[in-house]
Amino acid sequence: MDQCENNPAPRSPAANRPVGAGRGAHVNPANRFDKRHIEDDLSGLAPDDEYLAADRKVQTEYLPDESQSIVTENDSPDVGFRYSLNPYRGCSHGCAYCYARPTHEYLGFSAGLDFETKVLVKHRAPDLLRQWLTRKGWTAEPIGFSGATDCYQPAEREFQLTRRCLEVARECRQPLGIVTKNALVCRDIDILGEMASHDTIHVTFSITTLDAPLARVMEPRTSTPAARLRAMGQLCQAGIPVSVLVAPVIPGLTDSEIPRILRAASEAGACSAAWTLLRLPEPVQPVFLEWLARTQPDRQQRILARIRDTHSGKLTDSRFGRRMRGQGEIAEQIRRLFRVFAEAYHLDGDPPPLDSSHFTPPRMPNTQMMMF
Repeated sequence: MDQCENNPAPRSPAANRPVGAGRGAHVNPANRFDKRHIEDDLSGLAPDDEYLAADRKVQTEYLPDESQSIVTENDSPDVGFRYSLNPYRGCSHGCAYCYARPTHEYLGFSAGLDFETKVLVKHRAPDLLRQWLTRKGWTAEPIGFSGATDCYQPAEREFQLTRRCLEVARECRQPLGIVTKNALVCRDIDILGEMASHDTIHVTFSITTLDAPLARVMEPRTSTPAARLRAMGQLCQAGIPVSVLVAPVIPGLTDSEIPRILRAASEAGACSAAWTLLRLPEPVQPVFLEWLARTQPDRQQRILARIRDTHSGKLTDSRFGRRMRGQGEIAEQIRRLFRVFAEAYHLDGDPPPLDSSHFTPPRMPNTQMMMF
């Protein structure tokens, strides 16, 4: 018998690294709508450290999205806006807990690694927004940027679709609300400042934790918590109203940070605060559970027990009114903790209202202005 069969060579360190090194997701769970699922067999490549190391550093692909509309309407009572706009599908921020991951399954991809490495780009987003705003009967209700994926994710540095959409909104004084985890929003202070002078913009920074090492493994390609707080301060100094969204609150992991986050946000200039509980739709669960076992092995069972306590023994509850707040003793403790410290730091009020009274439909290219 060959010596290699009796004493097989040990797998190299590179071979033991999970696919998706440096990403939030290290797995690509099967698409629930696809009967086929492909698994890579790398056992025969174990000695090739260089190949395996490169294979695990999955690069982000930008794919064209040919959507013919850009503004989405929702009727969820849990969401504070009716209309939203997403310039990108998928998000390379790679947050392990992201509730938007299941949307990638409708595109034929996985909610895991695919979601953060195969980003679809809506190149026509500014033109489609302009078309939407010229619709008869449009009453200039606020539009949320973005309802699913972050409009300031790394793709925005290259494609600048969010900035170009902001230019359209500034032109016609269309009110917008932005939610982001990325300090890149400061790049657009010139536009946001002008919009703020007309009360047509509000920016919310989502902060899950102030623990930089935890943030780096849980939401690896977002701006650091410190960078978000600095960005909040810069926008505030420019006269742009900012708020903080403590989200998601992960019971047993980040809930104890609520007072610190609210204090830091208040000191940075936030005028209001809100929170949401961790949501784990079924396609997100294998991604989050793998992340939890890999990065928080000592606290894994405690965290899962507390998550289940907020959802009647389950990992999630899709019912309106409960999916983003939970129920039970631990959920109530989180509510009380947030309320006490939001009041203490004067963040318990509503953000400034957005003004749509000065909206004027934008001009379409190659069209004359209306005379009457």
